[in-house]
Amino acid sequence: MVEIHALADVQSSDLGKGTRIWQFCVVLPGAKIGANCNVCANVFIENDVVVGDHVTIKCGVQLWDGLRVGNGVFIGPNATFTNDRFPRSGVYPDTFLQTRILEGASIGANATILPGITIGEGAMIGAGAVVTRDVPAYALVQGNPAKVVRYLKGEKHD
Repeated sequence: MVEIHALADVQSSDLGKGTRIWQFCVVLPGAKIGANCNVCANVFIENDVVVGDHVTIKCGVQLWDGLRVGNGVFIGPNATFTNDRFPRSGVYPDTFLQTRILEGASIGANATILPGITIGEGAMIGAGAVVTRDVPAYALVQGNPAKVVRYLKGEKHD
């Protein structure tokens, strides 16, 4: 069963079993959200967005057209995604760059992810990082611009 808070505006019918969407969320009709996801308050999800299973999206996040989120991804509060490299008011590209967050990756609070980037499996983006290029699998990146600090593969995360 999908749980949708009475104060959410969910226009998509493509929602996986066990997904919960909290108050003040907007989910446009073309969005696809997998099973057992938790979409916290004040989240906006545009049409051309695909979210995998077991994903947590914390408060204050906007997922724009072209974003692909893998299974088991964590997106921290107020993380920012972009989909237009050269934004201008009233000027829209024919297509938006695809940004991919691969399975098991974590995006820290207030991180900014530029368009067309792939964040590798199990990677971790530090809070406030500005990601300007692809992030390798299991890399921990921090800073502005984000740089690899170390690799996490093989570590236990409690």
